[in-house]
This record gives sequence, C-alpha cells and structure tokens, in this order.
Amino acid sequence: MKIRVKFAKKGYMKFIGHLDTMRYFQKAMRRADVDMMYSEGFNPHQKMSFAAPLGVGLTSSGEYMDIEVHSTDCSEVMVNRLNEQMVEGMEVISYRQLPDDSKNAMSIVAAADYNIKFREGLKPDIDLRDAFEKYVSQPEIIVLKKTKKSEKEIDIRPGIYEAKADDDSAFLKLASSSGDYLKPELVMDGFYKYIGMEMPKFALEIERLEVYAGSVEEGFVTLEDLGREI
Repeated sequence: MKIRVKFAKKGYMKFIGHLDTMRYFQKAMRRADVDMMYSEGFNPHQKMSFAAPLGVGLTSSGEYMDIEVHSTDCSEVMVNRLNEQMVEGMEVISYRQLPDDSKNAMSIVAAADYNIKFREGLKPDIDLRDAFEKYVSQPEIIVLKKTKKSEKEIDIRPGIYEAKADDDSAFLKLASSSGDYLKPELVMDGFYKYIGMEMPKFALEIERLEVYAGSVEEGFVTLEDLGREI
C-alpha cells in the first residue's frame, strides 16, 4: 500500500539537511510502529522517498514523502501516532493513500510556492510592490547561475509561473521539476541586481508553502490532493 505523508519543517529544524531529515523519519516510523515495507537484499531499508529536498535554512509547511506499508490504521490515527514522535519544528499534516499505479512524489514534482520575507532592517528602501511587478514583467530575466563546476548566464523568466509582492514580502510559484528547478534565492538575487543593489547575506526568510504536480498548460494540483484519506 502506497502512502503519501505531508509534513511541516520549521524552527530550528530548518538547519537539518535532507539526509538527516530522512534518517529522522526512518527512526520516527519505527517508534510510531508504522508497518513499513523494506527493500530486499543484504542491506534492507525502508521504502521511503521524498518529493523535493528542502534547502538548509528554509522552512516549509508543505513537504512530502512517500512510503510503502503492509498495513495501516486510518489517516487520523496515523497522523496522531506520528506526531507523538515528532520533535519541536516537525509536524505531520496528512497521511493519505495513493493509487497502486501512482508515481513517486519526486518524479512528478512540477512547481512549488514560496513566501519570502525580509529580515529586520534588511528590506530594500523602495516601493517593493511596484519594483517587483516591473522586475517580473520583463520578457527575459538574465542571471548568473553558479554551480560547483561552472557558471553561466540563464534566462529564469520561463520558470517563474506566478509572482507578486506587497509592502513587506513576496510570493513566488516556481518551476521545481528535477530537470527545471528554480531556486527562490536566484530569483531574489536577480531582483536585487535589477534595483541596483547587492543582496545582503541572510537577508531573506524563505518558506516553501506547497508543492505541485501538473503543468502550466493543464494546471497544477497539490501532491496531497493526489491521495485520499483512509
């Protein structure tokens, strides 16, 4: 039986990387007595995969992992059992059954929502709403993307599906598939350069709000909505 678990990661847990988050949930599943399925072979491991690893320092209210179980109680009971094992900053939000033929979350991620706030004293002294609207209205947004091996200029405008700002924060819906992943930090770095500034280190507080499957043409659906309550 395939299960999709939605969880939040906040507070000090934002400093825990992806591999440690995975180990944390492996232990939590055992402590919560979840009837997990294991792989075969000399080193069996729990059948568990995550939708889109969250960057260190980002919080989220919309993280997902898929697991496989032999048997299960109802969604409400399982959410409660898992939350009894959670530490401060981690919260299981939903526990839903997936169709047997469903693809794993990682392979279907297409987009993600982000809320971006500025740390105290680091917000640009500009009309944020107006400047941001002009920035994302450009037909092209060329930024310098750096990797471990190289750096190159790319146009990130096609990966910005939705963008808006108010007086104190910004909202972004960005491409998040494995082959077309756009980091919110890169969008905001481009914004600072657009307004003629360098983005200060640690200027932003970024929260991932939700993760979607689908496409721009056919519409997006949350990964949670692809499962059903048990």
